[in-house]
Amino acid sequence: MTKVLITGTAGFIGYHLARVLLTDGFRVHGFDGMTDYYDVALKRRRHQMLLQNDGFTATEGMLEDNAAFQSMAADFAPDIIVHLAAQAGVRYSLENPRAYIESNVVGTFNVMEAARELKVKHLLMASTSSVYGANTDMPFAETDKADTPLTIYAATKKANEAMGHSYAHLWDLPTTMFRFFTVYGPWGRPDLALFKFVDAILDDRPIDIYNHGNMYRDFTHVDDLVRGIRLLIDAVPVRPEPDAEIPAWDSLSPAAPFRVVNIGNSDKVRLMDFVEAIEDALGMKAKRNYMDMQMGDVPATWANADLLMNLTGYKPQTDIRDGVAEFVTWFRDYYNK
Repeated sequence: MTKVLITGTAGFIGYHLARVLLTDGFRVHGFDGMTDYYDVALKRRRHQMLLQNDGFTATEGMLEDNAAFQSMAADFAPDIIVHLAAQAGVRYSLENPRAYIESNVVGTFNVMEAARELKVKHLLMASTSSVYGANTDMPFAETDKADTPLTIYAATKKANEAMGHSYAHLWDLPTTMFRFFTVYGPWGRPDLALFKFVDAILDDRPIDIYNHGNMYRDFTHVDDLVRGIRLLIDAVPVRPEPDAEIPAWDSLSPAAPFRVVNIGNSDKVRLMDFVEAIEDALGMKAKRNYMDMQMGDVPATWANADLLMNLTGYKPQTDIRDGVAEFVTWFRDYYNK
């Protein structure tokens, strides 16, 4: 039985990925710090559900605690590591940048060290669409330059990509970085727009709409995202021969078994259409508080997901209205609203 170590299994994406892998017959060990960045009760509930499956075990600990992480990893001896744990949130990085350095840079280094020591078959690590930063040519492709991050969060994720490439080159460690695009869905994070909007509308509070609604996002349903990750586990990058010609559509490094892959819906959705989908699902109108663009934010994201399709044959395709309606059903049931 293939063993997969997932960091961040009490988190939104980690929980959903663990469910998929357990269903597919993998043995999964989760590692999570249970930090209080948002409601810890929500995190514990996710872990409680995963622990109902005999194939799942978990350790609570901080990525920055290298001794604890290395001990856990050595005991479990995974075949594959999927590194999702991170200090998340673009806006929070303006308030507490040190947390991002400690978790996303130091913590990720500890994960890479474990992968090197254990000689795992494939290391997969989360990046973000935020690394595209000030780029304006869309849809974003993995082969585009991503040298203009606009927040410390994006900068730490770009650093992770560079760190991952160096380890892949030095230690012949097959590594895939995946860039997420505005993930949403049931069991989502309370700091994400969909969660905040639904909660506010149900409580008759106004919602903050930045850049006066002139925003576009490539909303990606969490089920589509984790299915993409699941398929990428089997798409192990191989170091190319010195004179090999790499296709123009492929982000495979010429110097390492390393690749970056977008996972997005490839559909640029206007923020106001997103708000209207929420209103329709709730049967209620939002009180709208239009605001200027927030520092570090970008007006649009849009993924070119052709590489994911070429590697796996899979393309995310959940319609935003269907996905929003599903989230609203979960939210009202979970919070009894």
